[in-house]
Amino acid sequence: RYEFWSILPKISLDVDADRDGIVEKNNPNKGSWKWGPDGHGAVLLVNCDSETSKWKRPDLQQNYISNESDLKDMTKMVLRTNGPTELPEGYRLIMYISQGDSERIRVYRSTYRGEGKGKFLYLGKEAETNFYVEGLQFADKGFDGLITINLSLFEPIGPGIPERPIFTDTVVLRVSPWIMTPNTLNPIEVYVCSTDDNNQFLRGMRSLVARSGYRLKICHEYMNRGDRWMQDEMEFGFVDSPHKQFPVVLDSPRDGCLVDFPYYELLGPDFGYVTREAHKREVNTLDSFGNLEVSPPVTVRGKSYPLGRIIIGVAFPIATQGRNMTQVVQDFLWAQKVQDPIALFSDWLCVGHVDEFLSFVPARDRKGFRLLLASPDAGYKLFRRLQKEGYGQSELFDGQYVLSCDILEEKENCIDWNRDVLKRELGLDEGDIIDLPILFKLVEIDQAMRAVAYYPDMVNMIVLGKNLGIPKPFGPIVKRRCALETEMCNLLEPLGLNCTFIDDFTSYHQLQGEVHCGSNVRREPFDFKWWNMVLDEI
Repeated sequence: RYEFWSILPKISLDVDADRDGIVEKNNPNKGSWKWGPDGHGAVLLVNCDSETSKWKRPDLQQNYISNESDLKDMTKMVLRTNGPTELPEGYRLIMYISQGDSERIRVYRSTYRGEGKGKFLYLGKEAETNFYVEGLQFADKGFDGLITINLSLFEPIGPGIPERPIFTDTVVLRVSPWIMTPNTLNPIEVYVCSTDDNNQFLRGMRSLVARSGYRLKICHEYMNRGDRWMQDEMEFGFVDSPHKQFPVVLDSPRDGCLVDFPYYELLGPDFGYVTREAHKREVNTLDSFGNLEVSPPVTVRGKSYPLGRIIIGVAFPIATQGRNMTQVVQDFLWAQKVQDPIALFSDWLCVGHVDEFLSFVPARDRKGFRLLLASPDAGYKLFRRLQKEGYGQSELFDGQYVLSCDILEEKENCIDWNRDVLKRELGLDEGDIIDLPILFKLVEIDQAMRAVAYYPDMVNMIVLGKNLGIPKPFGPIVKRRCALETEMCNLLEPLGLNCTFIDDFTSYHQLQGEVHCGSNVRREPFDFKWWNMVLDEI
């Protein structure tokens, strides 16, 4: 034993702890994880894409490496040894993880198939052995995203006596969060559905997307089976590490007739898939992802959110009854940490989605964006002014007249409550908000009175850079132009934005949805690296 201690091997388990894409030798900070530009700790990706396009399934569901490209989705880890040719009899070098982490990662040895908990051969002399760590789970309730991998040299004590570690090296990795992309990021491609009654909507979308210079992908009827609500089915995001980045679609638990689209049409090489299934069979309309948005980057009371903040809709906080987004999805969103979510009151709406009363558009001044809010008050004032100017008998649609019908309802108090929350949680001033003239009416649903847009809900738009696809409102014609379109252009064109009005009245509005509900946009990821955020650990 004395002779062995005199030539004790140098052993190091190494990862890319300084996050530069290279596995450095024995970084002193590799055994802990710290946020921020001066932080440290390796990054791990959930291997949720599929290297095969046929018989596809996420790579994490198989316990072997498909091909060389599969290794690029994993985090490289290197064992470096320098010592005697072999260990003395009874000595063992063992890599191990906790029981909980064994369900969250796999470790592959180069040219070796098998899971990574257990022992392996000491190679001796000066040698390096490559390992590849595969993430299996995103951060979620009960899992903060941190993974610890240990390497210990054990010596024998004697018969019947457990061996003991005489050396241990540790590395810590954090799983990349799933990150949403706001309207202010550049689009890559636009997704819509084709149905037997939305040809006019499709013509408008084709023209807008082509003029904006992006790709349009159409989900045809054999796949959508009449389900046109592309936004409600899924939300695009991405994962990122120093060595790899790829998009990941989050599939909603609504599971309408579009249920197969995210998995069978999007999952593939370097395109990941993740979902959360509700514990109860029943899901409600708030579980659709028109009820999931994200703000542009903001700074709130000195605290920076460089990736923006997620926004969801729920029941009123003190309500004893009401609809909420399912808890498993909320748990997932909060666990990602880097886009600290905000919960708004959306249950006052019939459909109950936040995209029915808010949107974000890019701007050249102030904070780089504007928050658009539906405002019954702005709508009421616009129609009052038109009435005073002598246009009170101008038709809207279906024979209705400006302020002469009795079903125009104000829901300003609900929006004002959300307005205050957004101003507080996003650090906004009144100058950062634009009120859009939108009126609501009340309908009875589940023995409760809830609101729907009276005419096409113009805030429910698609944002493609500076080009906006806005539901055509069919407002009163004043001086040979729709007064609502004129008002929208007056509000938004000074920001350098172009307004295109798309007819979705029959195929979407009358089904309680609009342009945003019927479309989806995959966008470029942030340049900012999430691990450079400065977070207060809980």
